[in-house]
Amino acid sequence: MERAKADQTDGAGPEGQHARPGGVANRTVPGRAMNSFSPADEEKFRGVRRMKLTATGLLLFVAVVYVLAKWAGNSGAGAWTGYVAAAAEAGMVGALADWFAVTALFRHPLGIPIPHTAIIPTKKDQLGVSLGEFVGENFLSRDVVRQRLRAVGIGSRLGTWLADPEHADRVTAELATALRGALAVLRDSDVQAVVGEAINRRADAQEIAPGIGKMLEKVVADGGHRRVVDLICVRAHDWLVFHNDQVMDAVQGGAPGWTPRFVDKRVGERVYKELLRFVTEMRDMPAHPARGALDRFLTDFANDLQSDTDTRARVENLKREVLGRGEVQDLIASAWSSVRQMIVSAAEDERSELRLRVRASLLSLGARMATDAKLQAKVDGWVEGAAVYVVTTYRDEITSLITDTVAGWDAEHTSKKIEAHIGRDLQFIRINGTVVGSLAGLLIYAVSRALGA
Repeated sequence: MERAKADQTDGAGPEGQHARPGGVANRTVPGRAMNSFSPADEEKFRGVRRMKLTATGLLLFVAVVYVLAKWAGNSGAGAWTGYVAAAAEAGMVGALADWFAVTALFRHPLGIPIPHTAIIPTKKDQLGVSLGEFVGENFLSRDVVRQRLRAVGIGSRLGTWLADPEHADRVTAELATALRGALAVLRDSDVQAVVGEAINRRADAQEIAPGIGKMLEKVVADGGHRRVVDLICVRAHDWLVFHNDQVMDAVQGGAPGWTPRFVDKRVGERVYKELLRFVTEMRDMPAHPARGALDRFLTDFANDLQSDTDTRARVENLKREVLGRGEVQDLIASAWSSVRQMIVSAAEDERSELRLRVRASLLSLGARMATDAKLQAKVDGWVEGAAVYVVTTYRDEITSLITDTVAGWDAEHTSKKIEAHIGRDLQFIRINGTVVGSLAGLLIYAVSRALGA
């Protein structure tokens, strides 16, 4: 009984047009807030109420006309009263029938649970499923997405947009902000660990000895090592000249204790002179035998790096030992910190080379995309492919969002929200039903009288 009263006071019948839009919705049901009407919804519902009053007023008008026509006909006013009464009677039937149809969408008419009424509240979940399927089949299909994107011409529009310097500046600034944000989120320790692991994995996966051997072989063949030998010889000669005393002391200190000191001195001087002569000749003579021996040694070593199993194994062991040292890991850490600081500084500076080059690249890309049909086709193809992939892969998730959202709505509140948005137009059905019914009744009565006469 309480439920029926609530429905009746909520505009269930023609006389219920004065019900507030809140009705049941303005009441607070335990555990659930029913009233979430926005000011815009309230305004729309006021329009619905006005149209309900108009439609109901028209129904009352034709009812009064019917009564007066019947009274006039019984009083002998003339045959015209029959035409008016027939039109008014049909108008009442049309108005009541359309009132029932419109009301049955949102609630049970007069609170009576007639089958197939209150369609929206009782079929809300099915409507959500149907709406999701409709969107999936008609908006999220592969062909529809491709046709729509192809008609938009994203490549041409994007190129024209990017070719504008103001837009290029904006994109550059946004990219710089995103880059700074990404670097701020990344922890140095995580990046260092990833970089270190990547370097170690790469080093373990690929043997370096053959590559070093090929490079050394090419360097020796091109004579690239000779400048290094020249530099070493010059530095060795200069060092011997400035440290002759230390060299002779080292030679004398290694002599046996039973030899006389003057002998040790003469031996030290002799060794020093021979060593200095050897280094000087090697420095000044490009064809010195020692240089040739060094060339042969490097050539043999390059061949061993490529073909000798023992040499390659030793290089691999040395590689792993070097990579495992803490100094190398510290070098990786310091390198990342330096690179990170450099990138952040460049991203923050509007006149940095990084941002200037990015801006120039965007302008160039925009100019090409605006005029190059092939590039436009490529961009359109990439966008279409990405969109089709998203649609085909996540279509069920997208449609389930609609279905789940509708399923989560309160049935009664949903009915009132929908009525607030389309109820005003639906009241025109009642008005039209009254007018059309009256005209149809008048026509039928007129034809019946004509045939009867």
